[in-house]
Amino acid sequence: MITKLYVDITNYLNELKNDEQGVTAIEYGLIGVAMALMLIAVLGTGNNDFLGALQNAFEKIGTEINSKNG
Repeated sequence: MITKLYVDITNYLNELKNDEQGVTAIEYGLIGVAMALMLIAVLGTGNNDFLGALQNAFEKIGTEINSKNG
């Protein structure tokens, strides 16, 4: 009985050691943080030409939608 318990615990610990789901989640989280930092660096450092063009595009889309609904 003690031998079976020892084997069961050893098998459980081996499965836990070989489980890589948490590691994968951490890796994806780090990739997401790195991408967010790069976007902040590119868009937040006085690159107002891109942001202005993006704002103008959305304003134009909003104007077109409002003119079709009115």
